[in-house]
Amino acid sequence: MLKTALGRLRLIGAFEGISFLVLLGIAMPLKYFADFPEAVKVVGSLHGLFFVLYLLAVVNATIAHRWKFLRVLGAVIASFLPFGPFVFDARVRRNP
Repeated sequence: MLKTALGRLRLIGAFEGISFLVLLGIAMPLKYFADFPEAVKVVGSLHGLFFVLYLLAVVNATIAHRWKFLRVLGAVIASFLPFGPFVFDARVRRNP
């Protein structure tokens, strides 16, 4: 999976998507309802790392597969939405 640009994008996209959901669904409620802000610091840092790696993987896939601007824009927008990377991954699997 890590040998191709799309494989790397799919793997990193999964990590980015999961970390975003954990940040929104677990860490943020822990911060505000259980007075445990450390969860956001840890998960937020990991999510930030995965976000940057995701954007680098998008650049790599764009160069390797000569994606058009709208596909790149879709990948970037997907990274800002909950479940976005998973939806984008499904579209990429259907039409690489």
